[in-house]
Amino acid sequence: MFYTLVFLALFTAQIAGPDQLLQRAISEQQRGDYAAAIRDYQQLLELRPDDVEARVNLGAALVHAGQFDAAIEQYQLALRQMPAADQKPVRLDLALAYYKKGDFHSALPQFEAVHTADPRDGRTAVLLADTEIKLGKYTDALEMLAPLEAANEQNPDFEYVLGLAMIRAGKLREGVAPLEKAAGATHSGDAWLLAGSALMQLNEFVQARRDLDAALKLDPELPGIYTLAGMARDQTGDVEAAEVAFREALKRNPGDFQANLYLGTILYKRRDLSEARPYLEKALQLGPSSPLARYEMAMWKSASGDYQGAANDLAQLENDEPDWLDPHVELASLYYKLHRPQDGARERQIVQRLTEKQQSEGPPKP
Repeated sequence: MFYTLVFLALFTAQIAGPDQLLQRAISEQQRGDYAAAIRDYQQLLELRPDDVEARVNLGAALVHAGQFDAAIEQYQLALRQMPAADQKPVRLDLALAYYKKGDFHSALPQFEAVHTADPRDGRTAVLLADTEIKLGKYTDALEMLAPLEAANEQNPDFEYVLGLAMIRAGKLREGVAPLEKAAGATHSGDAWLLAGSALMQLNEFVQARRDLDAALKLDPELPGIYTLAGMARDQTGDVEAAEVAFREALKRNPGDFQANLYLGTILYKRRDLSEARPYLEKALQLGPSSPLARYEMAMWKSASGDYQGAANDLAQLENDEPDWLDPHVELASLYYKLHRPQDGARERQIVQRLTEKQQSEGPPKP
């Protein structure tokens, strides 16, 4: 019975003929029946192995089916059968197959070859730049994109990858504008998130809050969005909204260091000391070397009346971070509460010296 079915399949293919098989496979591919299309393209190539169109189409069907290695093999065979002048679209397909597979090192030279053949092609430039970014080649991406910026300023994909490359290269301020432009054009929560995150690093909290709230509205499941939105709200004085955001963040990820730290800080400042404690302890557990987590835990101890414990923690912290003003300020107050006026006076002198130093240096540059 098995041999009969095989014979009938081959007999049917022979009756259909290569041209009929090609048309049938194309029709199957167009309606999304990739398994049938793959079968018919393979049968056709057994009859007509030099049919480049069928081989390229087979590669595309295999990509849709997630069979990237098999697709790559078909594209490579097709390229060997084609004149160099006609290879660009197939080489792009090969690059995309590597890209979708996650093999960015292999995708890079293929995208570079396509870009070299047509340097003004914005779509290829975007794909090449994104691949370079994934490989950490941020400067290469920027240098390649720069000459094309004027011609692609209305292309949101180009603006997105340009902004991303700038931010990854440390050009935070320059990267915000193209990302916001792309976000507005495509309603991309991810683009708003990246722009807002950069603005947070620049201490531009009002604009950061606007961008992060836009990201949150579009996609509340973006990784880390509630934490960043909460931090922006906290920095703009909206503590109640910040608390809501941090609680949402911890529902999604109880191990979120920043959300635990900020929520615990909000609660102890509100004198909800018993509720604040587990969040601050969790933050310290997640980031035992974090100066801010150590500082806020010491402040909780002070607010709880454990002046000696708070003083011990702050003394250790100022030893590790001698130029950080806040621990010295708090220690000066604590030493007087602990009836150690000489230590308190010493801390006040340090506070005065650090304050004068900061005033002479001016505000920190973003």
